[in-house]
This record gives sequence, C-alpha cells and structure tokens, in this order.
Amino acid sequence: MMETKELFMRLKNGNDVRGAALAAEGEERTLTPGLVTLIARAFSLWLADECGKPADSLKIGVGHDSRVTAEMMKDACIRGLAPSEVFDCGLITTPAMFQSTVLPESGFDGAVMITASHLPFNRNGMKFFTPKGGIEKTDLEVILENAAASADELAVPDEGDFIRVTKLPEGPAAAPFDMVTVYSDQMKKLICESVKADQFDKPLKGLHIVVDAGNGASGFFADRILSALGADISGSVYLEPDGTFPNHIPNPENEKAMQAVRSAVLSAGADLGVIFDCDGDRGAVVLNDGTEVNRNTLIALLSAIIAPEYPGSTVVTDSVTSDELAVFLEDELHLRHLRFKRGYKNVIGKGVELNAKGEECELAIETSGHGAFRGNYFSDDGAYIAVRIICKMAEMRKNGGKLQDLIAKLGQPAESEEHRYKILCPDFRSYGENVLADFLQFAEQDPRFNIVEPNYEGIRISFDDEEVRGWLLIRMSLHDPVMPLNVESSGKGGCAVIMKRIEPFIRTHGFLAES
Repeated sequence: MMETKELFMRLKNGNDVRGAALAAEGEERTLTPGLVTLIARAFSLWLADECGKPADSLKIGVGHDSRVTAEMMKDACIRGLAPSEVFDCGLITTPAMFQSTVLPESGFDGAVMITASHLPFNRNGMKFFTPKGGIEKTDLEVILENAAASADELAVPDEGDFIRVTKLPEGPAAAPFDMVTVYSDQMKKLICESVKADQFDKPLKGLHIVVDAGNGASGFFADRILSALGADISGSVYLEPDGTFPNHIPNPENEKAMQAVRSAVLSAGADLGVIFDCDGDRGAVVLNDGTEVNRNTLIALLSAIIAPEYPGSTVVTDSVTSDELAVFLEDELHLRHLRFKRGYKNVIGKGVELNAKGEECELAIETSGHGAFRGNYFSDDGAYIAVRIICKMAEMRKNGGKLQDLIAKLGQPAESEEHRYKILCPDFRSYGENVLADFLQFAEQDPRFNIVEPNYEGIRISFDDEEVRGWLLIRMSLHDPVMPLNVESSGKGGCAVIMKRIEPFIRTHGFLAES
C-alpha cells in the first residue's frame, strides 16, 4: 500500500483538498472517511494555533454542496473536528461558509466546506476558511503533513479505505445552524440598500430573473433572495440539488451549461438569467436578448459597473484574458488592467496585495468566473456577482437603460483556441520550464513575434503584421503535467496562421503530445 504521507499529500490541489470519494470510470478511490477525519482534526489543531486558544473553545462550521458523498464526508469531518464546538450548516454554498467566519450572527473561528466545485460527481473535497479568507497552500501542506503524522497514533491500515480511525472517540453531535438564512438576509439587505426602490423591501418587483443552479447548492438564491424581494423567477431551472448532475455540468464556462440558461431566458422572456457552479463561488449571466456574459464579457460588465465609483482603479485578471478586453478596460473605462497568473487564489491575492500597497483595486477576477470584490472581503462569490449585476439592471431600468449598453464597445476576438500538450517525461516540471526557455529563444529569432512585457506567467506573444493580428500564451498548468497553449486572432483564419508559425517548435520537442 502507498506510504501514509503520500495518501494525504496527493489530495492537495492548490489550497484545497480534492480526491475521488467514489471509484468511477476507471478512477480509483482516493478520498475516504478515515482520511477526511484526520485532515479535519489537523485543521482544528492548526486553527487553535492560528487563533491562540484551545481547540475545545473553537467554533467551527461545516457545510456541503449537493454531491452524493456529501453526508459521508460531513460525518467524517465532524468526527475529526471534535472536541471543538461544531455547527452543521447543511447544504450551502462555499461563499456562505466563508461568510460564516465574518458575520456576527455566526462568528465561527473557522469553517470547512465539503465540495469539489464543478468536477465529476464522484469527486469531493474540502475547503478551509478563517476570517482572513481561504487558507494558503503552505498552511494546507502543514495540515496534511500533521494529518499523516497522526495516522500512526489514531488509525490502523485498512485495505478498502487506506486507513481506519480507531482511537478517536465520537464527539458530540454537531448543532444545526441555519447559515442559509443568515447569508440570504445579508444579500437581501445589500440589494434593498443599493436599489433604494420606492417599495424598499420589494426592490426587484417587475423584474423577471431566471436562475440555473445546475442542481448544485445555489437553488436558494431564486426563492430565498430574488423571489423574496419581488422578482418573478418563473422559468428557473435545475434548482433542486442532485449530486449526479443529470442536466449539465454545473460550470459557467461550459458551453452546454450556458446554452441551458440562455434557453431558459429566451423561453421565459426574462430580463436576465443567472447561472452558478455547484458550490456557488462562480457565476455568470445571460442578458434578455440571449447574450452570454461569462469569461471576458463578464469581466468587462463588472468592470463597467465599478468604473464610475472607482475611477482609475486596477482590475486584476488571469493571464488568458483577451487583448480586446484590455483595450476596453483601459481605453473605454479608463481603468488599469493588470493581467496576472492563472488560479483564482493568485488573482485575488494580487488584488489584496495591491490594496495593501496603496494601489486601489476593487475587482480581482479570473476568466473562470471566480470574481472577488474588495467590498465583499475579496471573497469569490457567484451570488455577489449576480447581485451587483441585478442591482445595476434595476438602477438602469429607471432611466430606460440596458445592461447591453455597458459593454456595447467591447470587442471580441474572431477566433479563440486552447491546445493542451501533455508532457510525457516523469520530471514534467523541469521539462516544462526548459520548453518555456526554448520557446523564448525561438520567439526572439523571429521578428514577427512580439514578446509581451510585463508578463507574469509563461510566454505571451503578440502578432500584428500583414498576415495576422492576435496573440498566444504558452504556460505550465498549475497542477498537471500539461502545457496549455491559448491562441486568439482578430480575423478569421488567424489562429491557423499562428499555429503554423510555431509548428516547427512543437515538432522539435518530442516529449510534448497534444491531448
């Protein structure tokens, strides 16, 4: 059997725990109740040190999304968190679990969210929060190492589940806590105070908004928030939690998912459609004419909403945003655009860092839909994104305006492609770094290749000549032995031209294979 430490460390995915809680489609099980219990215990001990008080005086909340393994995971997690005072928040979103550590109605010292976001139904995981936000990668490493070290004392090997916890007594039952109501009330208050409607407590009366929760955890947004404030939510789809995700992947980047909410908007004749991922930390919208607002377009719309209030401020994005977006942010909205690294923690962390240095940044957002506002604790929150858009729509309606007006001058690339090259040698990290160094030399030798600086991830090249206008970015994946290559062109056929220019380079690197 695998070494105990490796059993835990392979679950590390950035600053989250991720694994297969069920074996499925040739994928072996990697995340079992015993592992979850010891990870939860290690988190409670880490949190006690972080807070400077005994573990038995901590208040810790536990919530989960709609996955079929949620209850099993939750029970194992609660067992590990004892003797802290544990609160069962039930089916809920990730942003609400973070809010449980900062809102006075809950005031938890820490929180655990059981989720694997938009990943397949057999996966699950754990996200950890304190009032400072999600824990850092280095903190998770410490927690996993301590969990592994405790296995010798508290568990025995088990062929089916890797380890079985035998020397940790069952703690008291977790107390139920209605965090959905606390979170919903906070959102309703925000909408009422922002819209300032004549009928103050029904600011959305007259608006028709459909919600697609993707059978995840965000279904309550429709009735507990929108309908409660007067909105017509008829035509909403997939609000019921179902961890098999029978209708579409709960992912605002997914084409089928966006088509589903688009169809719902057009069929219902709604003013707006809102879609969330499974655990609610990402969102996107569809306008009344069927315009899909995700990725670059979502960044543009949110930036246009904040620009009047925060003129000249910085918007931090990830590395794969389009040139057209940069032009819109800087030339049309007169904001500063900082294109940073992939990974929502990288993007949000950069926004926090800029503000700490005195450079105003209100919005940090990744093209995936992880968007965080300074005014919302820099928490990536799909519901908060939707609320900001809905409030702006209600405001513009008073003057006969439409959300489309805010992004009318946003250009779109004619073509956009992503190629993913697997690295076929064992030391993929070193090989990938060598590929990037080689590619930089390759680009320097061709006058048609304009190396973009500053650039914070991989190698970005722009092209602006008689044959093609566009760009490419080649980089290392954050976690996998893969080199993604993003290509965009302002004209039809341009991506093929760019790919032809780099074909000699790809051909000479034998350990790269397009997947």
